[in-house]
Order: sequence, then structure tokens, then C-alpha cells
Amino acid sequence: MAALDSTRIATTGSFGLVGRIGAFFTSVAHAAVDWNDARVTRNVLTGLSDRELDDIGLCRGDIDVIAEGRR
Repeated sequence: MAALDSTRIATTGSFGLVGRIGAFFTSVAHAAVDWNDARVTRNVLTGLSDRELDDIGLCRGDIDVIAEGRR
């Protein structure tokens, strides 16, 4: 899992255009990291056998739900 540091100390009282542009790119980066985490999780769970999935309390129908973090 990747970690991004999005905390910054503001040098002025407001973000302004530069801050909004930075926030946009930060949100895009977070979306890309979330997408990749879901992709990796889905690939790993898909590679497990039905028996292995049953051992951890899952079935094939649970893979997309788990990968997207909607559970």
C-alpha cells in the first residue's frame, strides 16, 4: 500500500490558485493509489482457490466488494 503526505503548512492566509491546483493533483494521486490498491487486492484474491477463499471466510462474489472497500 502506498502512502502520500498531503499535509502542508500554508504560508499565506488562503490557498489561492496555486493551492487549488496542488489540491487537484493531490486528489488525482490519491485516486490513482486507491485504484491500484483495489487492482492488486482483486488480483491476489482472484488467484486464490475456492478452498483458500473459504478458509478466510470469502467467496468469489465477495472479491469485487472487498477490493473496492465497500464492505
